[in-house]
Amino acid sequence: MKKFFESFINVWKIEELKNRIVLTLMLLLVYRFGAHVTLPGIDALQLDKLAGQTDNGIGSILDMFTGGAFSKASVFALGIMPYISASIVVQLMGIAIPYLQKLQKDGESGRKKLNQITRWLTIAITLVQGPGYIYNLYRTLPSSAFLLGFDSFSFLFSSVLILTTGTIFAMWLGEKITDKGIGNGISLLIMVGILARLPQALFQEFTSKVTNNNGGPMLLVIEVIVWLLVIIACVLLVMAVRKIPVQYARRTTSGDFEQDMMGGNRQWIPLKLNSAGVMPIIFAQAIMFIPAAVAGLSKSETSQSIAGTFSDMFGLWYNVVFASLIVIFTFFYTAITVPTNKMADDLKRSGGFIPGVKPGVETADFLDKIMSLITFPGSLFLALIAVFPAIIVSLSVQQSWAMFYGGTSLIIMVGVAIDTIQQVNSYLLNKHYDGLMKSGKNRKAVA
Repeated sequence: MKKFFESFINVWKIEELKNRIVLTLMLLLVYRFGAHVTLPGIDALQLDKLAGQTDNGIGSILDMFTGGAFSKASVFALGIMPYISASIVVQLMGIAIPYLQKLQKDGESGRKKLNQITRWLTIAITLVQGPGYIYNLYRTLPSSAFLLGFDSFSFLFSSVLILTTGTIFAMWLGEKITDKGIGNGISLLIMVGILARLPQALFQEFTSKVTNNNGGPMLLVIEVIVWLLVIIACVLLVMAVRKIPVQYARRTTSGDFEQDMMGGNRQWIPLKLNSAGVMPIIFAQAIMFIPAAVAGLSKSETSQSIAGTFSDMFGLWYNVVFASLIVIFTFFYTAITVPTNKMADDLKRSGGFIPGVKPGVETADFLDKIMSLITFPGSLFLALIAVFPAIIVSLSVQQSWAMFYGGTSLIIMVGVAIDTIQQVNSYLLNKHYDGLMKSGKNRKAVA
């Protein structure tokens, strides 16, 4: 614990790191402030019905990702999700479109062009989602809540414009945090929005268990302990790697000739247990929106039954389908993001080899086999964490509190926290080595 506090103090001794952290906190504060600014033309005192819409089901997921902005009819009501959707679309299109494949291989210039394409696609998605959100307001709120008139064109036009601007501004904040701050800006915006709901959810659970005598404080303590154990499990999932030993040919000069000393330099190829991260859950969640939306267009009894089944995110069949999609998408996303053929070629080009495996095609096949073997348990573990909130709800836990026991929210929080801590730790190691490890000594350059 003493070492932790010493490291924390050392963070503020590094001027560049301190400035980055302060800038990040200020930009996150701006984002949270915007989440409480209601769209012009809406009476903020009449948003109770909209808030009730997000108490359970899919609406609670949207409200969680936007930090409550969705239920507040905020200028950031759509949050950063259109940008996430655009990024996913561009990444998937890169598999099939040669032009995007070329940009992915063009280095920094290609990355900038891809970012520009993603931004324009974000605007297009927001212009589609904006009217849908306004229509939801018309359907949910009383007509007296619209100060500019119910179903007026002026309100629709101005609101869609403001929602689009809000998403673009949130996207700019995320990119600015990534460039000038600490951590991944887009991920931090999502994490802050999720954490903003944590105190309220915990208070509601406290009220239910203690104040209303629905189990007492001991049950609440047990729930918190289980929550911490789930967080530890998520950390293990994010950090777990399978190390593949690699050896390189080392050349040493002896007299007038060079002799190859095989196996002199040993390294590792770290293959992550969950290489796909949170993306399979996001893909599966997006697919799960479709059946309810399509079935809702019909008034038949069967369609209404389907819509009800896929709108209840804590229901049995919803979670069975959800978990199956996560397993499928985990294999799919791992296959397109972990290029085992390229890894084998790079290894062969650098003079490296896996002991007992021939370089080239056999190495690629070996890596692909290992990835398949470790991806299967990883996908099952990821699916279990994704559906764990439904299991917790069945044990009489409040839905708002159960959302923090797994799913996209917990994986995002754990992943972003680990990534940010690793960046801070890199600054400490590079610029304040003695502060992090008291027994360490600065190495002197050898002539």
